[in-house]
Amino acid sequence: MINFAYTILYVQNVNKAMTFYENAFGFERKFITPDEDYGELITGSTTLSFAVHTLAKSNLKDGYIESNPTAKPFGIELGFTSDDVEKTVATALQAGATLTEAVKSKPWGQKVAYVRDPEGFLVEICSPM
Repeated sequence: MINFAYTILYVQNVNKAMTFYENAFGFERKFITPDEDYGELITGSTTLSFAVHTLAKSNLKDGYIESNPTAKPFGIELGFTSDDVEKTVATALQAGATLTEAVKSKPWGQKVAYVRDPEGFLVEICSPM
């Protein structure tokens, strides 16, 4: 059996990135390495992880494209459900996110909004389906 275990975001500062997600979404810190080059948050059944760029680059010999908050976001998003999308968006913005798309109601009844975290990663905040 295969399980989706974690997503790792490659960031400038692991502690700072984790603190943003704790403040913006209320996730709890699972652990961070003593060197603060890798850390994990408890987000439910799938772990949200962070690795500093130097560690990530040591694993990928050909490198990768770094997220940039001033460029267009990658064609991928983190999706978080909330019973109060508007409040969650407001909390994320107060924690340092930038608004990409305000809350909209989809034809199927779901509320959806998009923010970007301080590193530029795209986050969807939506009501459960």
